[in-house]
Amino acid sequence: MITSIAAPTNLREAIRYFADPDRALAFVVQLRWPDGVICPACEGRRVSFLKSRRIWKCLECHRQFSAKLGTIFEDSALGLDKWLPALYMLANCKNGISSYEVARSLGVTQKTAWFMLGRIRLAMQTRSFRAFEGEVEVDEAFIGGLAKFMHKSKKQRVITGTGGVNKTAVMGILERGAKKGGSKVKATVLRDRAMARVRQEIMDQVAPGSKLYTDTAWNYGRKRQFSRLFRHRMINHAKQYVKGRVHTNGLENFWSLLKRSIRGTYVSVDPFHLFRYVDEQVFRFNNRIGKDGDRFVEVCRAIFGKRLDWNTLTGKRLATATT
Repeated sequence: MITSIAAPTNLREAIRYFADPDRALAFVVQLRWPDGVICPACEGRRVSFLKSRRIWKCLECHRQFSAKLGTIFEDSALGLDKWLPALYMLANCKNGISSYEVARSLGVTQKTAWFMLGRIRLAMQTRSFRAFEGEVEVDEAFIGGLAKFMHKSKKQRVITGTGGVNKTAVMGILERGAKKGGSKVKATVLRDRAMARVRQEIMDQVAPGSKLYTDTAWNYGRKRQFSRLFRHRMINHAKQYVKGRVHTNGLENFWSLLKRSIRGTYVSVDPFHLFRYVDEQVFRFNNRIGKDGDRFVEVCRAIFGKRLDWNTLTGKRLATATT
């Protein structure tokens, strides 16, 4: 991780540090334009700073722009003194942080806090991964409410089978690191668990020749159908959980963190939004070795070139497009 940008080392420092609007703006500007402010429209370098509004005017195309333009902060009336502490909290709270807690801490409404967290999760989303290689674990988890906690009417409407039926499947792929804490994970919410879909996901994300460790689930192929591409070995969890190097305990650790955040902090996550919470936990897991300030800066570096409006976040835009 890159740590050349000085950042607060804890939440208390972050709140104090970014309470000054000029200091908060300078922090974002340093991250976005380390070599000087550039106009996002024409890429001109001749710009004038309008101090009263904390924006710039391009002297070449005559357009005005702010540091929020083209980021997850765009079109938000909230100042950076609220955005940056919220980002700090989500990046570093191991079990996540609820929108109600963010609302109380920052003095905004719960709806606003939920919208803020949705935008920050977009920044935490890893756009691309290299193909995993070496020793790779593959496993699935099922996210959804337990029938025993549902009202009778909802149970009759929702529960139509046993086991993973009516739950959302999340597929995880973990590359073991050479040293402790060096493993990396990818996680994808699956539309279904069809064998062709699962196999294609593995072939897309894992380099040929890797050692592939899975359990004996039917969609991995009971006759080692990956043997031509990978050195595939299975562990039968009905008999044992570890057989030498063959196990999926690394992913079990990740699943425990994910489920703890969903059950303990978010309580109930709609399947439509599940991928956002998975991306959040993937980011924290893959950056767990660094310090809080390092993780904060990593998320800040990812806010540029990303935007999420309310209709997209809530699915209204998708619903309009399909009707």
